[in-house]
Amino acid sequence: MSTTEKTLTPKLVKKLWVAFILLVLLMGSSYIFITGYLTNKHNQAITQRVNANVAEHVIQEKFQDASPFLADGSVNKALFGDLMHDMMAVNRSIEVYLLNKAGEIQYSVVLEHNENEPAKHVSLAPINEFIRNDGATFVLGDDPLNPEEQKIFSAAPFNVDGKEGFIYIILAGKEFQLISDNLLGQYFTKLGVGATLLTMLFAALIGILSIWFLTKNLRLITQTVRKFQEGDLDIRIPNPEASDIEVFAHSFNEMADTIVDNMDKMKSVDTLRRELIANVSHDLRTPLAILKGYVETLQIKRDSLSEEQKQEYLRITHDNIDKLSNLINQLFDYSKLEAEQVTPIKEPFSITELSHDLIAKFKVLAAQKSITLNLDNPEANCMVFADVSLVERALQNLIENAIKYTEKGGKVTLSLLKKGKNIEINITDTGTGIPVNEQPFIFDRYKQVDKSAKKQGYGLGLAIVKKIMDLHDTTITVLSKPKEGSSFIFNLPAYQL
Repeated sequence: MSTTEKTLTPKLVKKLWVAFILLVLLMGSSYIFITGYLTNKHNQAITQRVNANVAEHVIQEKFQDASPFLADGSVNKALFGDLMHDMMAVNRSIEVYLLNKAGEIQYSVVLEHNENEPAKHVSLAPINEFIRNDGATFVLGDDPLNPEEQKIFSAAPFNVDGKEGFIYIILAGKEFQLISDNLLGQYFTKLGVGATLLTMLFAALIGILSIWFLTKNLRLITQTVRKFQEGDLDIRIPNPEASDIEVFAHSFNEMADTIVDNMDKMKSVDTLRRELIANVSHDLRTPLAILKGYVETLQIKRDSLSEEQKQEYLRITHDNIDKLSNLINQLFDYSKLEAEQVTPIKEPFSITELSHDLIAKFKVLAAQKSITLNLDNPEANCMVFADVSLVERALQNLIENAIKYTEKGGKVTLSLLKKGKNIEINITDTGTGIPVNEQPFIFDRYKQVDKSAKKQGYGLGLAIVKKIMDLHDTTITVLSKPKEGSSFIFNLPAYQL
């Protein structure tokens, strides 16, 4: 099976199965442990509750006929021997202890036959709690034979011959503990086997259903991603809000939209690149052909040409070299702007002074066409915060463009006006104007309204202006009517002193 045929990665399914089985086994083990622990405590509580009055019965029945102490004050061991014989006939696991009122062990038959060192003292706190609640509360007391363990017990106070103390009876002695541990082990074994089998059965059933349910949305997303990978660019995850992994579903849809948009942009850029190459080739071919023609003429007919003809040919050659140089410079500038290799260095500068310099620079060119070039500016000095070199290039292109499309005797005006926190820059001409249907496209590369004016420009001037405006987070607006002229307007942030 190929990768594209798989609906879900096997590694994920295996990990889910392992995690699920471990979780079920952990729950089963915890259940067995807790069940065994509570069952043991339950049995101990029942045993203690049933035998709660054993110590009290011993005192009432045995101490009435004979004293637990001899005349010399020592313990009546014979009495306790008979007592243990009677008690063990009923329950061999019972251990009887005689305690003084301080909890010290005075005597017990089981201590005489014990090889280990027994405890000499029993804590009175559990005994007092047992007596205070009449044996109704489950409480564990010290085991003299095993000081580190606690056992269920029965206890009762006595006062005989002026001596006070307690009868302390361990209800689950060593033998009882051995039998209990053995039975509990067998119970755990049976419970463990049964629980394991049931766990495996239910784990298989629940695991299949759970993994299928948990991975349902993931399978759908995986299939959608595979189809997108195979070329179905329109496919998206339906109803991502209803998915269990909503964030992932939304992220995929957004990513797919971004990829499609980028692909469309790349196609558009590629188309424009081809158009740019074609247009550049055409523009380069024309001045190069002219240059070649005049240079060849100068070479072939240099002896027969007059001095005035030679100068005219050299002037034409020089003009075409300037055109080539301008074209190459514009291509270089636009390519850097298009590749986002230009970072504006914004600083405060006087747009008024820059405008005066540009007007003076283009005065000669305007005068050659008998065009009036003016600066309309209030007396106040307008300061802006922008990249001075980029703004200068934009204004140059706009003024040059205005002069190019303005007829002889026309007028071009550069005006500055402060509006709130911005300075509005307006370049207005009285030229041929722009048809309404062409206005949305004038900032595209090589888009020219007047095809006959192709010889005058390279179709990149306004495109460069648009890129510069984008770098300054502002827009440029064109207002134009055919045969009435055009206005190009943009704003720059005013610098606050």
